[in-house]
Amino acid sequence: MAEKVSKQKTIQNEVSLNGVGLHTGQEVTLTFKPAEENTGFVFKRLDLEGSPVIEADVNYVVNTQRGTNLEKNGVSIQTSEHVLAACVGLEIDNLIIELNASEPPIMDGSSKFFVEALEKAGVVEQAAEREEYVVDEVICYHDEKSGSEIIVMPAEEYQVTTMVDFGTKVLGTQNASISHLSEFKDEIANARTFSFLHELEALLEHGLIKGGDLNNAIVYVDKEIGEETMEKLRAAFRRDKIAVKPNGILDNLTLHYPNEAARHKLLDVLGDLALVGTRIRGKVIANKPGHHVNTQFAKKLAKKIKDSKRNNAPKIDFSQKPLMDVIDIMNTLPHRSPFLLVDKIYELTESAVVGMKNVTMNEPFFVGHFPGKPVMPGVLQVEAMAQTGGILALKSVPDPENYLTYFMKIDNVRFKQQVVPGDTLIFKLELLAPIRRGICQMQGYAYVNGKIATEAVLMAQIVKSK
Repeated sequence: MAEKVSKQKTIQNEVSLNGVGLHTGQEVTLTFKPAEENTGFVFKRLDLEGSPVIEADVNYVVNTQRGTNLEKNGVSIQTSEHVLAACVGLEIDNLIIELNASEPPIMDGSSKFFVEALEKAGVVEQAAEREEYVVDEVICYHDEKSGSEIIVMPAEEYQVTTMVDFGTKVLGTQNASISHLSEFKDEIANARTFSFLHELEALLEHGLIKGGDLNNAIVYVDKEIGEETMEKLRAAFRRDKIAVKPNGILDNLTLHYPNEAARHKLLDVLGDLALVGTRIRGKVIANKPGHHVNTQFAKKLAKKIKDSKRNNAPKIDFSQKPLMDVIDIMNTLPHRSPFLLVDKIYELTESAVVGMKNVTMNEPFFVGHFPGKPVMPGVLQVEAMAQTGGILALKSVPDPENYLTYFMKIDNVRFKQQVVPGDTLIFKLELLAPIRRGICQMQGYAYVNGKIATEAVLMAQIVKSK
């Protein structure tokens, strides 16, 4: 998908932070742990039975009212964005994020402490190549209710610009930008979350901001404060005195930048777009961003990326010698004629394989399958795809000739077009997760004439045969 080749990254050692969840008020320990290639970002709830995991996936977003909240099988993660922004900002790809509560610690309301912890753990390069979505057209999402809009356009790097305007004099109009992720640590990571006084009053009234204090949120005063409100704020923040500074924010906190609000919105955009699950090469421009519009845009972008993968037929130069011919394939797989359904392998990495089959009129199944109008049976297309996936699975063992792959499950099978004599089937299979305990899960596609003929999710088990 990308011309530039870069490697995936994780951390070298595990590292922990302690703090309080902003909305829950719960004490929480967060531990970053190294993760295998192609894992992505995974949250793990240690406080629940079985330590269930929730992948950082936009399809699990259930609520964006007070942060970006994820839920899978009844298990939730609240306000995920500041942690994920730190991961993206340091160009980390794979990470396990363990928690003993539902919400990460708010710390100072920024990503600063997460960045420091990850750097302390040491960012290391992995062997697998990083997948990157290269934006080749303008993709836009507009929210009519709020007037918010996010677009992404082609660019040489992952760049982000945010424009903030809440229609208030105290905050005004602000912009923030980064032209490369390397700028995140020094320019964006320490920008803290913010709230307007009227929002804060409503949250306090409903008991929805139990872990807040004046050290982890900038409070813009957009209305006159009466003594009754002052008393509530002093009680909520456990302080004897609270006052409004000349620049319109509550005291006990000094702005790091005049445009800190816009910088924090940029931080949120990076964290929310991490839920796409794929590195982006393009320029994001967000006008009045918020968690709702960010995640709606992320869903649209994730679908676009999925569609581009599905329709991205591998380009094969048939004049070049294949990586494996049929003799090599028979030395790896136990299948033989008439049930060997892969002719050549053209690409084979740790996480993906590309194979090919020429469909001829001499195939034995054409004798009885619609002999007047020969069509390759769909189940045999899936079998051919599975055999190609078997090559990928067996690459994980040092002596593949001594192993077999047994398919355990096939999901989401779709047949898009007929395969007939004279067609050339191209198979592409990619690991959906690292191979663990011999279990291999793959997304498979079969293409004819550059278009998808068949797709399926395959799960196989690698078993020693001797």
